[in-house]
Amino acid sequence: MFTKERVLQALGNVEEPDLKKDLVTLNMIQDIHIEGDSLSFSVILTTPACPLKAMIENACRNAIAHFISKDIKVDINMTSRVTTQKNTGVPGVKNIIAVASGKGGVGKSTVAANLALALAKSGAQVGLIDADIYGPSVPIMFGLEGARPQAGKVDGKTRIEPIEKYGIKLLSIGFFTDPNQPVPWRGPMVSTAVKQLFNDADWGELDYLIVDLPPGTGDIHITVTQSFPVTGAVIVTTPQNVALADARKGVGMFMMDAINVPILGVIENMAYFTPAELPENKYYIFGQDGGKKLAAQIGSPFLGEIPLVKSISESGDAGEPVVLQGGVMADAFSNIAERVAQQVAIANAKANAKVVAAI
Repeated sequence: MFTKERVLQALGNVEEPDLKKDLVTLNMIQDIHIEGDSLSFSVILTTPACPLKAMIENACRNAIAHFISKDIKVDINMTSRVTTQKNTGVPGVKNIIAVASGKGGVGKSTVAANLALALAKSGAQVGLIDADIYGPSVPIMFGLEGARPQAGKVDGKTRIEPIEKYGIKLLSIGFFTDPNQPVPWRGPMVSTAVKQLFNDADWGELDYLIVDLPPGTGDIHITVTQSFPVTGAVIVTTPQNVALADARKGVGMFMMDAINVPILGVIENMAYFTPAELPENKYYIFGQDGGKKLAAQIGSPFLGEIPLVKSISESGDAGEPVVLQGGVMADAFSNIAERVAQQVAIANAKANAKVVAAI
């Protein structure tokens, strides 16, 4: 015979690798049920996109076998509850993730769209805001040109209803403007429009709200980071020096005292080219390991690299981002999404620990 207390004692020896505490202390073990020599319980992970899910499950099984008995039949329900660190200012939204680049043309919007879709495929509830007022890409990348969001009543107030497609919620200034006309707005008008995408929309319950920021370090960046508590920023760059120089400026902006947004990591896009007829060959057209070096210099994780592949741009132009196609490229974005979710959980744990320490 064994008891719930013995199960908790055994699982108290399993450490969550990122948070550096045991599963019991982190309250990640729930719903323990014992019947004869059968044991079932749930492990509540910090994200459905957890890259360590299999390792944690295996560690739990080993702990039961080692500290109690090898003969116990163990059934583990690996589930998740996405963490948050504070009120994001947007009701129902747990985490706001900014996707930024210092330079245009590095594929930031493509990365943002596929990151959002990869997180949704993992089981998370995801939204995507296209905050690039002057060059919105979401309508094209999701095949929504000419689409117009509806308005509805929520608690007596009129709210924009984000358009849902491929399992995520979307808003873009491109849904409200003529795609053939420029948007000649000054700073105050731009800031107001961006805030409306957050405040005047009915986002519902979201684990992650991805924000595709425009290139540079301008009004929109300041508006988003100072108006809403952003969980962290993902920096997108290519390996070439001119892109890296601008990416460093973007990193510097997020690290300013007045903004102080954690850097979740660096993604290197267009890292290399591999011809279809020579799949083992890699040609570093724009330089090599620039993103890795930038991540090391700023002390942030390197989240992964995306090769220069024609199908990525073609799928975006066709309104069906490459994550939806499956295959090697979809796996690459899924792996990056797992690492981003992992870093969000770590950032939240650090922020919550500081709050507890201050109390």
